[in-house]
Amino acid sequence: MKTWSDTRRPALGADPHGAWDAGAPPVRTPADARQLVRHTLAALGPLPPAQVEDLLLVTSELVTNAHRHAGGVTGFGIGVGRDRVTVSVSDGSGEAPLYERREELRPGGYGWPIVLRLCREVTVDAGPHGKTIHAAVTVDR
Repeated sequence: MKTWSDTRRPALGADPHGAWDAGAPPVRTPADARQLVRHTLAALGPLPPAQVEDLLLVTSELVTNAHRHAGGVTGFGIGVGRDRVTVSVSDGSGEAPLYERREELRPGGYGWPIVLRLCREVTVDAGPHGKTIHAAVTVDR
């Protein structure tokens, strides 16, 4: 099962292994994205609660970062594999996410390290018109 929501233009780096559901509702906010992930996961049957929470946190962080640093979400997808669920978020910035080590405590900057820690694999497909981040979380089905 794959779902793709295009909010403004076709996303870059769409999954080459299957078609996205073009009828998916548009994803504009972290809440929209979490709802789509929950709906998709419900169709899979029960998953361990910790894995569901990891997927929802990764989803929220990626969508929030797209809004905060890249002008908003231009596409959102979720792909289900045998042992992983991949969330894909596109935005209009070709800049790769930054991971800054911080010595002092200040607000922000923790989302990307959280995504990297929770995911089995993270890839960034960047081009002149934007990027798509694919973040895969391991699941026990």
